[in-house]
Amino acid sequence: MRARRISAAAVGAVVGGVVAYLTVGRKPCLTWGATDDEPRRVLPGDDLLADPDVVSTRAITIDAPPSSIWPWLMQMGSGKGGMYTYDWIENLLGLNMHSAYEVLPQFQDRKIGDVEQLGTSGPRMQVAILESEFAMVLQSDDGNWVWAFCLFPLDARHTRLVSRNRIASPGASQLMRIVQTLVMEPGSLIMERRMLIGIKTRAGSLEATDRMVPPVQG
Repeated sequence: MRARRISAAAVGAVVGGVVAYLTVGRKPCLTWGATDDEPRRVLPGDDLLADPDVVSTRAITIDAPPSSIWPWLMQMGSGKGGMYTYDWIENLLGLNMHSAYEVLPQFQDRKIGDVEQLGTSGPRMQVAILESEFAMVLQSDDGNWVWAFCLFPLDARHTRLVSRNRIASPGASQLMRIVQTLVMEPGSLIMERRMLIGIKTRAGSLEATDRMVPPVQG
């Protein structure tokens, strides 16, 4: 009888957690850091995947202009500047991520059409849109994942970095859709939150360093 009560309580807790996430927690998970209007804002790349199953729009304010943030976006990737998140988690998946703490000049020449593979067996992401100091949009080979990074200046020294993921899962089973909703969405928040904070820290430090450099005397 006691075992039954424990099992019933465990099932109730799981069901309660699922209901709480779907009714209360899911929106904050998918819109972490975003203002009320940013999830509704049309961004470059939205038209590349018109009918996604999942859309997340997460954002952060960075104490730097776009020019100090853009180099960190340009060098993102496996075997390059990393993703500025939890490298140890990504490397458990074989993604070869080693987040840099400096701007790497050799990785600043990204172009439309360039293909980046996440690790040795991860998805291949092609640069679909590239507008300097404004937007970088990546799209997977199968077209089912579009990831956009956009910069919106607030003033001379503050910028909003908005990251939007649009993901489609054609042919996915109901079980896989449940796993995606209840496991992958919260997991993506953990990783992407760290990434956005990592970019904020690095770009802010670069901007502070630039301001400390004395002007050249003519």
